[in-house]
Amino acid sequence: AVRPGDTVARLGGDEFAILVEDAAGFDEPTELAERLLACLDEPFELAGKTFVITASAGVVLSNPHDGPDELIRNADMAMYLAKREGKACVRRFEPALHHAALERLELEADLRRAVQRGEFVVHYQPMVELTTGCIAGFEALVRWQHPRRGLLEPSDFIPLAEETGIVVELGRWVLGEACARAQRWHERHGFEGSISVNLSARQLRDPGLVDDVAETLRELRLDPRRLTLEITETVLMDDDTAVDRLNALKALGVRLAIDDFGTGYSSLNYLRRLPVDIVKIDKVFVDGVAGDREAVGLINAILGMARALNLETVAEGVENGGQARRLKELGSAFVQGFYFAKPMAPDAAELFITTERTERTSSVR
Repeated sequence: AVRPGDTVARLGGDEFAILVEDAAGFDEPTELAERLLACLDEPFELAGKTFVITASAGVVLSNPHDGPDELIRNADMAMYLAKREGKACVRRFEPALHHAALERLELEADLRRAVQRGEFVVHYQPMVELTTGCIAGFEALVRWQHPRRGLLEPSDFIPLAEETGIVVELGRWVLGEACARAQRWHERHGFEGSISVNLSARQLRDPGLVDDVAETLRELRLDPRRLTLEITETVLMDDDTAVDRLNALKALGVRLAIDDFGTGYSSLNYLRRLPVDIVKIDKVFVDGVAGDREAVGLINAILGMARALNLETVAEGVENGGQARRLKELGSAFVQGFYFAKPMAPDAAELFITTERTERTSSVR
């Protein structure tokens, strides 16, 4: 696909570079990159099976002051932009990418050191039983106390942690921290509620996940039934090994929840195959439950499905009393959201446990 004068090199792994000399502008190397992607897209057979390879490409034009390292780095930035924007496409390097890439590299370097430096903290948001007003459990939500940028929300760093694989180490720490906190609350206050920990796609693919959970439960002597692991619908659908891994986790005695339920595309038949105990109704449906007939119908359908499959439900994102009262009327047993409490630091969550009921919870009755 390349011209006789072009130089092709393998940089390592599945990364290749092509040096296109005497290019007048972006058009010629961009056309070459698109031609290469089209060549790779042709199906081929191996061991009796048909395969297709896709690739992403980044194109950069050299400047007189650019050295080879900078040229390759800039092409690399453009390639990663192509990967983030949907893969199997070509993107050109623009100067604005340089600043964004430097920020990303700096954040990634900080992220790799953050676990060892103890910069992460876990906040806890309560789940409330509507009929009694009692705390049924807490969801553990990680925050990053960045030394320069302040307290960062998960959306500011979890995607990067997922992409780089750091999320596996971070997730292991969150699991241990949350379980230790739950056991401490049990010993101090007799708290029997659950602790929920989110699992990302990368964690679910980690072969050591089941052993990590088993070791954490054993070391902390935490009753497995008090640990709930939350997985999103899309993560489950994207991973062919998910069911086997969930079955292995279920065998430990922990509970499993599908988070953001209703926003994915799983079928009822697929849900029946999963060893889950809880579905968490996404906030997008809860927002309109007080006055939107369609939202009420959807929540009713989810609640009915959950009852048919003997699953518990938790409605997320409850922000006012009207939503809480309507959910109670519809038969939703458990809720969480800002109306009851925002995610709290550990000490505040422990104080919340000792008060047991809030005025807002009581007003739902």
